[in-house]
Amino acid sequence: MDDERRRSRIEGAVRDILDALEVDKGSEMYKNTPKRVARMYANEIFAGMHDTKEISKITLFKNPGYEDMLCTKGIPFYSMCAHHLLPMMGSVSIVYIPGDYIVGLSKLPRMVKHFSERPQVQEELTKDLADFIQERLKAKGVLVLVRARHLCMEMRGAKAHGTETISSAIRGSFRSNPATKEEALNLLTH
Repeated sequence: MDDERRRSRIEGAVRDILDALEVDKGSEMYKNTPKRVARMYANEIFAGMHDTKEISKITLFKNPGYEDMLCTKGIPFYSMCAHHLLPMMGSVSIVYIPGDYIVGLSKLPRMVKHFSERPQVQEELTKDLADFIQERLKAKGVLVLVRARHLCMEMRGAKAHGTETISSAIRGSFRSNPATKEEALNLLTH
């Protein structure tokens, strides 16, 4: 489906929701809401579902012989819970041992941004990031740690305000070597 058709369908769906809520769509406040939401969903919030240009352009560099761990902590992310289409947000930390390739450090936040721009559960985001880094960089080991707050848990249901959910995905030598895993976890916690 092309971008224009996608935005048009989202706009119609938002109009239907506003109708069901009996909102005066003609009022100044709501007049452009369907258009704004459609643009935001298609171009930002869910852009990672259809725009693969950004992630496919990640330049790989031949590993200059670095055999130790690289850790990037606290990369912010925003995503949407697949169950309720409410935001989840937090931070991602990545530790990897390069294999054949390395990337510029700014590419790790770009990866997080790309994979977070879709409706999903936290476990899926964690897994997809680890798998991508493992496969794309031919990394010897990958550990991804995601810390998130879920508004579906805070605004509704349990109303567990300020609750943090932590998930991890471990690949390669971090999984097979307990000492390597321990070193990676120490990097993440200090």
